[in-house]
Amino acid sequence: MTTPAADFIDRTLRAEGDELRASADAERIGGGLRFYGASVGAVRGTVRDAGRRHPEPTHDEVTALAAELWSEPVFERRLAAIVLLQGHVSMLRGNDLTRLEQFLRDARVSELVEPLASDVVRPLLDRLEGAEAARAHGIVDRWAAGTEPGLRRAASLLRA
Repeated sequence: MTTPAADFIDRTLRAEGDELRASADAERIGGGLRFYGASVGAVRGTVRDAGRRHPEPTHDEVTALAAELWSEPVFERRLAAIVLLQGHVSMLRGNDLTRLEQFLRDARVSELVEPLASDVVRPLLDRLEGAEAARAHGIVDRWAAGTEPGLRRAASLLRA
């Protein structure tokens, strides 16, 4: 079952898609993802329009919608999840790092890892304090020492 917001975003991204762009993006980006062929501008606009239809979401609604969008291996859906999180990064909490870690593991391509790390994880880490900040930085250290490419790349971006 999909939520109305996720359904709206998916339908709109499919409608905005172009087969030639999808084919070119699949060849250029790859990663075993599917592509609708929607532009980055269309993804941003769709998330903005979804926000107008569903104003003032709670923390749980934002993170659940991001997870729902991410659940399908479609580049534009995952980019929409990142755009959603970028727009609500001030809502995120230290314990959201677990979900973000899973997104980074599943990202498959730098075009998703980089904005997720730079525009979502970094601002979250910058806001954390005390024991929560120490725990989060320990997690990033674990990413850097691990074997998962997405996590290692994210850790290198966060340490730069």
